[in-house]
Amino acid sequence: MRQNKLKTKTAAGLWGFSLIEVLIGVFLVAVAVLGLAQLFLMGIMNTTRSNEIANSVFLAQQEIDYLRTLTATELTSFPDASRSESDDESIDVNVDGTPDFRRITVVTNSNPTFAVQVLVFPPSQFTASRTDLITDPASHRVRARMETVISR
Repeated sequence: MRQNKLKTKTAAGLWGFSLIEVLIGVFLVAVAVLGLAQLFLMGIMNTTRSNEIANSVFLAQQEIDYLRTLTATELTSFPDASRSESDDESIDVNVDGTPDFRRITVVTNSNPTFAVQVLVFPPSQFTASRTDLITDPASHRVRARMETVISR
C-alpha cells in the first residue's frame, strides 16, 4: 500500500496527520486569529475616539447655541452665577457620576460683537490650568474647538 506524504497511518490502521503538521496548522490559525483580534481592537479604539469627538463637537455647539440666545448685557456679564453659567465646567455626558469632558468658554467683548471660543477637552485635562488649555489647546489634546462671532 502506497503511503501519502501528508498523512501517516495510525496504529489502528487509520490515516491521519503527523504532530508537526498539526502544530503548523495550529500556528497558522493562531496567527490569523491574532491578526483579526488586532483589527477588531483598532476598530473599537477608532469607534471610541469617533464617539468622543462627536460628543465634544455637540457640547461645543450646544454652548455656542446657548450664548446666541443671550442679550448683549448678558454676554458682557458672562459667566453669571445667578444664571448657573460657568466658563470652565466638567460635563458628565452619560450621567454615571464621572465627568467625561471639560468645556472652557471664552467670550471677548469687542463692541458691538462678541468673539466666542469654546474648547472641549478629555477628562485627562481636568487638572491642567485653564490658561494653559486656552493658550495651547493642541498640546492638551483638545477634542473640539469652535470659534464664532456673535453680534448684538
